[in-house]
Amino acid sequence: MAAFATDNPVDLHDWMQLIRAEYLEIPGLALTKQQAQRLWGLPPNVCDSVLDSMVETHFLRRIHGDSFVRADICR
Repeated sequence: MAAFATDNPVDLHDWMQLIRAEYLEIPGLALTKQQAQRLWGLPPNVCDSVLDSMVETHFLRRIHGDSFVRADICR
């Protein structure tokens, strides 16, 4: 996994695709919002929007400790 600079204008849909690909590549991935921000180099507001959208679409689920995991794996 590599961090991606936010200097380039990338829309939320692009970030969601990137993060979805990471979670699909690593099924047991569990990240807090702060860890996701650091990993992908996201500003807090972008990270909030992306993760919240992914929870709303039922791709991610928030579990204990405020970690985000794939919803289809954590039942």
